[in-house]
Amino acid sequence: MTDINLKPNQRIRQIVGISTMLVIGAMHGFRIGQYLNGKLYIYYYSFASDLVLPNGSFFILSIVEIQFRFLHKWFVKALIVFVVMTFSEIMQAFGIYFFGVTFDMLDILMFGIGTLIAVLIDKQILERLLPNWRYSKKT
Repeated sequence: MTDINLKPNQRIRQIVGISTMLVIGAMHGFRIGQYLNGKLYIYYYSFASDLVLPNGSFFILSIVEIQFRFLHKWFVKALIVFVVMTFSEIMQAFGIYFFGVTFDMLDILMFGIGTLIAVLIDKQILERLLPNWRYSKKT
């Protein structure tokens, strides 16, 4: 499939998903937390990834949802993201590491908040601002 043949829905979803991942990558690559002090420094390194990684995962699923109809519903994507992130956190308690190395119950809360933020961005911002974000029966 070439970019020229992409439906407008798919193209805008690719732009949003890839942009989201680039911002998350830049945030980690440029180590923004090193410019913070005190409790803000601790909170950033404890919870920032737990808030932004669900966003990236949600919008990556948004890219592929055209190929997988069951992903068209926002709550399905949100559930998948939350379950996978929570599973990875629980596995840390057993010494199996996916997205981190220290088990913390607050991380699960942050995954939930991060997933809710992604849903709010999807439903309240992107659906209103981007004309091709919603599916029509023709696409």
